[in-house]
Amino acid sequence: MADPPPSGIYVPVPTFFARKTAANYNPIAPPVDIQTQVAHSLYLARSGIRGLVLLGSTGEAIHLTNAERNAVISGVRKGFDEAGFKDYPLIAGTAAQNIEEVVGQLNDAKDAGAQWGLCLAPGYFASAVSQEGLEGWFKAVADASPIPIMIYHYPGVSNSVPLLPSTIAKLSSHPNIVGCKLSHGALDDHTLLASSPTIDHTHFHVFTGLGQQLLPVLTVGGAGAIDGLAAIFPRTVVELYDTFHHTIGHKASSKNSLAVVQRNLEDMRKLQYHISAGEKLIAKWGTVGIKEACARILEFGDADGARLPLQGGFPEGDKEWEKWAGVLGELKKLEKEHGGALEGANGSA
Repeated sequence: MADPPPSGIYVPVPTFFARKTAANYNPIAPPVDIQTQVAHSLYLARSGIRGLVLLGSTGEAIHLTNAERNAVISGVRKGFDEAGFKDYPLIAGTAAQNIEEVVGQLNDAKDAGAQWGLCLAPGYFASAVSQEGLEGWFKAVADASPIPIMIYHYPGVSNSVPLLPSTIAKLSSHPNIVGCKLSHGALDDHTLLASSPTIDHTHFHVFTGLGQQLLPVLTVGGAGAIDGLAAIFPRTVVELYDTFHHTIGHKASSKNSLAVVQRNLEDMRKLQYHISAGEKLIAKWGTVGIKEACARILEFGDADGARLPLQGGFPEGDKEWEKWAGVLGELKKLEKEHGGALEGANGSA
């Protein structure tokens, strides 16, 4: 049985493209900016992030060629190795639906330095597929993949394909399927998997894709989160995860008094509140919002640095950004309390 990614907080990183001021900038298909990609990745690793998802939904995987995919993965792996982060966990996303193409991307991902794959459920024929068909698709990919895979269930980008918890539970016993990312708000589905007595949780880790659900998902046995807001405020999200585990999780001391538990619970509620408020930006704007925040707060990339058709950033620019000033201001305070560099992070990465 293959091992899952370690528990913790992961970031589905955006893919950075050349800035408009760069000599090689192309407005139709700006080339990938490996230097900025590595700098942001190192900033996250140094901030306590356990691992990265490259080329997921946030990473605009569907906008990249296979050659660009490989360049991003290999570039980040090289950057980590040179900075002393040997074997840092990297998960490579796939968004293709043809089994042979998905397996080809997983082979390339392994060669480029990724240890796991995150495979988006095939949703083109969502209204017609059966649970047996979805189960067969994931088994076929896992059988042929050279690296362990995770199931990625994100109805919002896969035509609302109905991938049931019972189907994921069946797939959890496959020796090369080691976890799932659930990017939807159904906490009961998270519970049915993370708390299931029939799943081997040493082999199969359940991650939420929504930081606004982190605390409740941890309480039902979730392994952590693969969270977009953590691309901007990594230490704040990690602090919630760490506080939980030092209070009632696997790092908790048997000497923790009731007063300590109650105090920490209040701290966790405060952190979850502010994280949930910040996640509204991510929920509304997705990759566009994450890139705006990475550029405006951390100085990584252009604020409107996505590829077409996402290119252009916020339609109302500064006016939209100002709407989030209060929420993001509170998160900035929390991030700095926990040692975050924030402004100018790119220069110090």
